[in-house]
Amino acid sequence: MEKSHNEDRIGELPTLAGLPDLDTLPKEKQDDTGSDSAVDEKGNSYANSLDEDDKPEFRNGEPVITTGKDVSRFAIDIRDDGDAALTFRSLFLGTLFAGMGAALCQVSPQIYIFKPVQMSVSTVFLLLLIYTVGNGWAKFFPKRTWVLGTRLERLAGVLDFINPGPFTLKEHVVASLVASTAAGGSSAVQNFAVQRLYYDTNVEATTAVLATFSTACFGYGLVGLLRPLTVYPSEMVYWTNLPTVSVFQALHFDTAANYKRVKLFWTAFTGMFLYEIIPAYIFPLLNGINIFCLAGQKASSKTVDIFTNLFGGTDGNEGLGLMSFSFDWQYIGSVYMSLPLIQQANSWVGFFFCYIVIMGIYYSNTWNSLAFPMLSTSIFSSNGSIYRQSAVFGATFQLNETALQEVGLPALTGSNAWSNLTANLAIGGLIAHVVLFWGPYAVDSFKLAYRREQPDPHYQAMKKYKEAPWWWYAILLLLAFFAGLIVVLKGQTTLPWWSYIVALILGAFVTPFSTLLFARMGNGIATNQLMKMVAGAINPGRPVANLYFSMWSHDVVSTSIGLAGDLKMGQYLKIPPRVMFLTQVWGTILGAVINYVVMISVVDAQRDILLSPTGTNVWSGQVPQSLNSAAVTWSLAKQLYGFNGPYWIIPMSLLIGMVPTIIQWLIHKRWPKIGPVTINTVMLPIIYQYSAWMSVGVNSTITSSIIVGLVSQLWLRKYHPGWYKKYNYILGGALDGGAQVMIFVLSFAVFGASGVGRPFPSWAGNPGVGNVDYCNGNGALD
Repeated sequence: MEKSHNEDRIGELPTLAGLPDLDTLPKEKQDDTGSDSAVDEKGNSYANSLDEDDKPEFRNGEPVITTGKDVSRFAIDIRDDGDAALTFRSLFLGTLFAGMGAALCQVSPQIYIFKPVQMSVSTVFLLLLIYTVGNGWAKFFPKRTWVLGTRLERLAGVLDFINPGPFTLKEHVVASLVASTAAGGSSAVQNFAVQRLYYDTNVEATTAVLATFSTACFGYGLVGLLRPLTVYPSEMVYWTNLPTVSVFQALHFDTAANYKRVKLFWTAFTGMFLYEIIPAYIFPLLNGINIFCLAGQKASSKTVDIFTNLFGGTDGNEGLGLMSFSFDWQYIGSVYMSLPLIQQANSWVGFFFCYIVIMGIYYSNTWNSLAFPMLSTSIFSSNGSIYRQSAVFGATFQLNETALQEVGLPALTGSNAWSNLTANLAIGGLIAHVVLFWGPYAVDSFKLAYRREQPDPHYQAMKKYKEAPWWWYAILLLLAFFAGLIVVLKGQTTLPWWSYIVALILGAFVTPFSTLLFARMGNGIATNQLMKMVAGAINPGRPVANLYFSMWSHDVVSTSIGLAGDLKMGQYLKIPPRVMFLTQVWGTILGAVINYVVMISVVDAQRDILLSPTGTNVWSGQVPQSLNSAAVTWSLAKQLYGFNGPYWIIPMSLLIGMVPTIIQWLIHKRWPKIGPVTINTVMLPIIYQYSAWMSVGVNSTITSSIIVGLVSQLWLRKYHPGWYKKYNYILGGALDGGAQVMIFVLSFAVFGASGVGRPFPSWAGNPGVGNVDYCNGNGALD
């Protein structure tokens, strides 16, 4: 791991007082390609104007992209052509692609909720479809110029409204954000899936739409009020959005330099599109080649079981996937080409502990782990069978004490209990880290935003547009509040109105902490366990009420992060703030309907698999299972999580997680750097979270993701910064787009999205029985 001066500072907050005034920045110049350049003939005019501590490292005349300030100065073009953003065409295309509903969303995040690997679908997928249709619209639809000087000239205004000319970058961004906001999976809909699967309750469409609208718009209202902290500053990067931003600019900025970027994009896109059919359909063994699995097929049954638990990982909940190599890009993704190296390094430490701890918990029989599968989010009876929760909670969804005595308490797998414990450790550590390390930065950010002096060059370029006033977001908060209140009072939630208010307050409290971490490091902290814990304390014996409490607390956090990232993308691409507000609200309203429709189609079609504790390598119910098990167990908080319960350490870990961070902060005050390690770059919340990363799902992608991160963020960024700056993010977007377009095609052609699946014939690379990677322990061949 490199140890340059700037790398040592990667996790530090910007020293705002040391940044230059705007008028000290170098003037942009027009290069011979017609593009505005932020670099002079020597390639470092920005660096010359900065204080010594803020200067980036240069290698071969190119800056090494390390911090958010480097991204703003060197990686993202500040160009603004001033073209119209909100047009009939942009809104129509955004609505059309969002409204394709279950069809388009078969490869959207809503479907990945029911996949064994939790992925988010790159906006590049929607972006390319919209780009193709948008350009076709501009070329073939009637234009104003067609009727000028003719008898139909009076129609010129109408035609200009319908087809204003070339399909511009800002139209493209608005249409894509409407579609992605609507089609992006809402975690609120996961709760409706749980009710449909485990409580035989078909939530009414009105309830679902109002509830989804409430959570999303409440989150967006919070984002608007927190913009000075979570959007405007340079260090708020939202790293996973950079490939999308890079693709937008490459497709629309027609310069000689961009010609090579566009050529690389389409070459990589086409290559990945053609390749993805191999690991996804013909040769699924490529998603997890493990030499131990292949070599150990004839070992004793006990050895095969151990090998499967440790090395297996291509099938859902099969094993930890140690030293497996995946060649399936749909599950690797470009995220590791975007996340900063410091974040990935912390996650690798977490991975190391994950392998050791989960194996240790299982084979030491902690929490009676040997009675259950090593990996599963289902809840079990003490004899290892699936827990009969319907007998305990009945048709009223409330605890029946007599039935509980007969059936007994539910039990978690050891890996699931560890995952819950680390989630609380991470939340405690996150709150402590933000307050202690980032507190002064938050205060300075609000002061700079109030004076409109935030030094980020993209923020300064946006000052010519009218800001969306704070009261717009305040009104949105009120509308969202009353929509949710209607659901609580009239819907099938069993949640008291006062508990609903507590949920919103809790979500609003956690949002700035989690958004700050995600914006700076590209990775947030799962807050669902905290919400379930509080819900269990104030709504004992009510699992469905716990689901809705978590929805209005955790979902506020998750939607806030997504919408804040979109606002940052709007800042990078110069979309006027008021247009962004209307775009996201409209997308949210569309998404409230679309996500509900998609959920019903998947749950009804794949019900048996989603209820299975293991699932398959195509479908998995791990997300709804996890939500349900948490809701059920936390509704029995006194019995399971009290000081006399088997899992008492889990709620205590919320406080325990704060202690190491406080100690870290004290050490940092005395010794900011120990050897090669800068103390405040050690992100304990991230380490905690990743130390349970392989507790569920398909885990064969871990090694490959580490390799991708090292190649991109260490080798290319450090030693080939020019290539990295020009091509890294565009390449990531191309690979994502190619893989996901092929998965979209395969979903309908062979995976059963159209109703009938057509599996590829069995052969060595696609075994018909057992696990795909040939680690066939734990009864895989039974």
